[in-house]
Amino acid sequence: MQAGRPEVSVVVPMFQEEQNVRTVLARICDSLARQRRSFELVCVNDGSRDQTGALLDEIARSEPRLRVIHLARNYGQTAAMMAGFLACRAPVIVALDGDGQNEPDDVERLVDTLDEGYDVVSGWRKDRKDHWLRSFVSRVANRLIGVVTGVRLHDYGCTLKAYRAHMVQDARLFGEMHRFIPVYTSMHGARITEMVVRHHPRVAGTSKYGMGRIVKVLLDLMLVRMLQRYGAKPLHFFGKITQWSWLVGAACLAFAIVQAIYAQNAWVAFWGKAPLVGLLFFVLGFFAIMLGLVAEVAMRAAHEFNGGRYWTEARRVNFGPLTHDDEAPVASDVTRYRFEPSGGFGPTGIRRS
Repeated sequence: MQAGRPEVSVVVPMFQEEQNVRTVLARICDSLARQRRSFELVCVNDGSRDQTGALLDEIARSEPRLRVIHLARNYGQTAAMMAGFLACRAPVIVALDGDGQNEPDDVERLVDTLDEGYDVVSGWRKDRKDHWLRSFVSRVANRLIGVVTGVRLHDYGCTLKAYRAHMVQDARLFGEMHRFIPVYTSMHGARITEMVVRHHPRVAGTSKYGMGRIVKVLLDLMLVRMLQRYGAKPLHFFGKITQWSWLVGAACLAFAIVQAIYAQNAWVAFWGKAPLVGLLFFVLGFFAIMLGLVAEVAMRAAHEFNGGRYWTEARRVNFGPLTHDDEAPVASDVTRYRFEPSGGFGPTGIRRS
């Protein structure tokens, strides 16, 4: 490891957490300082409009191990986590929630498990301290995600996870896809396990999650499955639509021909409903193959840009000048990134501990 590089980077996204900033960061820093590995703490202020950003800056002035990224507006947890991941310098990255519900003492246990030969160690809030309805919906969603993707975990929604840095820094996460990071890493052959972690009830502030995210999770899951199988070959996905559409169209045409042969008025039979339905399916298949060609071109163009950043950073604190060897992105006061996504998925085996 290069001199001055921490052994573990801890990423904490925060949004409107002014009531938790001091206590949560104090608890995290105290816990990490007592652990065996050197660390850096990367906090990402996701466009908070309360005092979260000001408090982070104040703490950073007296704590050099705290590095702060302020996003220009609220981009969501996925963007905040990716901004943090890309700024990390350690070979191991651990993500924590900024609401104080995760236990920072579990960081060392996660990294120890990672050192057993894994690339991702996912936290499992077995004794979850949330409302029963929220916990129930989460269990159903976790089971559904596992069945659809083949990557079976008890708790996809737990932010507390440990990663090999190259696994997440090479990922391209958009929308609200942070919960699917294990699926992303499985594309690259990541060895994944999960570990029971502690969970605390929220004592201050308000949760940013509501039941409205159920639909978002389902939509993201559809995208995940599509990308998991066809991320590098979208033409095959649309080609299947074309295949079945044209088969239905051909069946309708054959039915119309048979009906025309045996009907007393062949002309009327041939121009009945069956040929019309067949024509509609033929047109659907034609448009599907055209969409597939467009998606194929877009996918190939997207792979030309590996930055994957689509957020705007307003400023950074405690980053300092970067050297040629630094893996973090350019650290100007205002850094703007506008790149398109690329990436994909794949199955993996899971061991539970």
